Amino acid sequence: MQILLYLNIIWIWCKDMRSLIKRVELLRVLAHPIRIKLLEELLKGVKCVSDIEEFLDISQPNVSQHLSLLRRYGVIDYYMDGRLRCYFLKDPIIPDIIEILKKNYMKELPVPACCPVTKNGTYPGERRR
Repeated sequence: MQILLYLNIIWIWCKDMRSLIKRVELLRVLAHPIRIKLLEELLKGVKCVSDIEEFLDISQPNVSQHLSLLRRYGVIDYYMDGRLRCYFLKDPIIPDIIEILKKNYMKELPVPACCPVTKNGTYPGERRR
């Protein structure tokens, strides 16, 4: 009986690890300035390779490499319009990720109201200078 319990725990852990690995892989795929710009453009709507090439001002083979990688990981997909490949966003979480990346993170978070001031007038965890 204990063996089944251990196997179940291992299976759940492996399932969680697969999910974590999949999320890490998605972040790796997105972690390139050209791909982020490309996805920002696709947020506006469907784009063909020539449109993307013109917008990014890079060569067609370079555009195709980035598109291929994004497609392989299920971030985007395409349909054929005659001889043109028209790309669109497929993964519904991408707009949220792009929106988060656009935020200005230069501001510091406010100190929580629940943190008491120490005797010397600083908050716990505040850096010493």
